[in-house]
Amino acid sequence: MSKIKVGIIGAAGYTAGELLRILINHPDVEIVYVQSDSNAGNPIGSVHADLFHVENLSFVSDIEDNAELVFLCKGHDESLKILQSGKIDKAVNIIDLSQDFRLKESHPEVQSKFGTFIYGLPELNKAEIISAKNVANPGCFATCLQLGLLPLAKKRLIEEDVHISAITGSTGAGQKLSATSHFSWRNNNVSVYKAFKHQHLKEIRQSLIMADPEFNQDLLFIPYRGNFTRGIIATTYIKTSASIGSVKKDFAEFYEDDPFVHISDLNIDLKQVVNTNYCQLFIDKIEDHLMVISTIDNLVKGASGQAVQNMNLMYGLDETTGLKIKGIAF
Repeated sequence: MSKIKVGIIGAAGYTAGELLRILINHPDVEIVYVQSDSNAGNPIGSVHADLFHVENLSFVSDIEDNAELVFLCKGHDESLKILQSGKIDKAVNIIDLSQDFRLKESHPEVQSKFGTFIYGLPELNKAEIISAKNVANPGCFATCLQLGLLPLAKKRLIEEDVHISAITGSTGAGQKLSATSHFSWRNNNVSVYKAFKHQHLKEIRQSLIMADPEFNQDLLFIPYRGNFTRGIIATTYIKTSASIGSVKKDFAEFYEDDPFVHISDLNIDLKQVVNTNYCQLFIDKIEDHLMVISTIDNLVKGASGQAVQNMNLMYGLDETTGLKIKGIAF
């Protein structure tokens, strides 16, 4: 098989940097261009400083026509604008890391031209991703929370409202500076934001309905900004009469063919998954409350690592290709 010719659009941000680190070492990929509006002509190491040794790649200003697959690493609404501009040929495969196409009804006029965007959570949609032309990569919170909830929805164990709290690192806000992403504000500080109204709730609900068409419970989600750079740890709890043994069995069966989901018998912490494509889960029951703790790296399993996992599936590769080194997930 010839190498997949890949272009990266919006290549100066955090997710693009993570994508470059993975794809540079991917055995089946050739990166043919990396596009950035503001860094054209500069080597990629001038922005992604740890890639100083990559001397054959520099940013370009224009979207080129030599890629068979493009990763859209632009901000929300920017992917839509690029596709509407006509700068990408409709024959090119697309993996979009924004939220623009995650909901099934999103922008039908664009999807009619370029093809349907399949929601890219491999643990839910693997068969559809394998045959997909385009993929909408899930959000980072959405990935972490869904992986803790989908087995419960599949077994219709969610009978009451779902209570969730989760904390994310500062890279989840992207590279552009804001009042709440400066080091002096974020360091030694924790805060709540978008309580009950986070934008990822819509895609989470969409997926839970796929697993259980009768799902209609409220998702009561409190997100926190953390004083660390990367990773998400989420705690979800519901009331259920199901035994802890039966629930653990349900989780093991649901994820038996998913190499990047690990169910731990011991309580987990965030450092176990940082810089990897793993989701780590811990399940416990205290009286009638079932608790699921889930952890991911927001830039890897929550973004670029999962995008590569989706690419592997789309092109008939083992989904772990380029994401494991000597048996350890990237």
